[in-house]
Amino acid sequence: MHNEIVNVTPEQKAPEEGNTLLEVSDLVVKFHTDDGVVNAINGLDIRLDAGETLGLVGETGAGKTTTALAIMGLIDCPPGRIHSGEIIYKGQDLLKIKEDKYLKIRGKEISMIFQDPMTSLNPVMPIVDQISEAIKNHQNVSNHEAEKRAVEMLRVVRIPPERANEYPHQFSGGMRQRVVIAIALACNPSLLIADEPTTALDVTIQAQVLEMMKDLRREFNTSMIMITHDFGIVAETCDRVAIMYAGEIIESGTLRDIFKNARHPYTIGLFNAIPNLEQDTEFLFQIKGLMPDPMALPAGCPFSPRCDYAEDFCGVAKPCKTNLPGEDHIVKCHIYEGALSINEIRREA
Repeated sequence: MHNEIVNVTPEQKAPEEGNTLLEVSDLVVKFHTDDGVVNAINGLDIRLDAGETLGLVGETGAGKTTTALAIMGLIDCPPGRIHSGEIIYKGQDLLKIKEDKYLKIRGKEISMIFQDPMTSLNPVMPIVDQISEAIKNHQNVSNHEAEKRAVEMLRVVRIPPERANEYPHQFSGGMRQRVVIAIALACNPSLLIADEPTTALDVTIQAQVLEMMKDLRREFNTSMIMITHDFGIVAETCDRVAIMYAGEIIESGTLRDIFKNARHPYTIGLFNAIPNLEQDTEFLFQIKGLMPDPMALPAGCPFSPRCDYAEDFCGVAKPCKTNLPGEDHIVKCHIYEGALSINEIRREA
């Protein structure tokens, strides 16, 4: 089993609200290109309760950002297309509503913090105007009132109000990220999607931004999807965790379930790849092979070409979701399927 790398505190258990805010079911997203079809999302399922933070973890290319863009309704068509599935937000399927209604939800009820704060901001607009623009788009307020609220949001993200009329290039990377967070929270959204919000920041600034986001989440009672490849960030901010691989969720559960009792070989491999300061090793562990080509995915388990435990049938038979002991702990792996024997799986394949 993987090394212990964090202490999960009681405060990080899933909140007791229990009301499902967002449920994505069997989502399939493909990109149709001249070279072929890119299978970006392949039957993805995630659930987020009110007041909860879900960590969406996986390697580059797993489909994390595409998932976020699908929830936001920002998949470019063409070449992208949502082929099937449901995105149920507050009881309504976002895939079935008209674009004008989506525009009212996007930015007001569901906001997103994008990876690169420099490309997310308009370089020729003062930051106060960029925040107030977000407010005016969704609230019936005057220019003066919108600007007043924008200045207040700068205070909330700990930027001095006297810098309100400065431009993005005049701010450091950490300060620009705070501006992006202020824009995302300007209309007090119910759901915030943070797409690797600290990737471009140094460790000290990263810690400050994460601490600020935790404080703002509590203050605004905002649910959050934290997209990252860093288990340290997950341990600091999340209540539940979903491990993503080749456009699927291959394991999910509470923070404690995943960190203390990971079951999928891929999840265990990710933990083992984290350096352990208590062990003297010459080489770091690495998962063999590479993420499969999304234009040529294996017929069975997408992780089977890299898995040390794979049998012949793993490459041709897709694993089902298996419920494990724990609070909503689910894994997709033939190892844990009790309903079918190896011979039965081979016959079905």
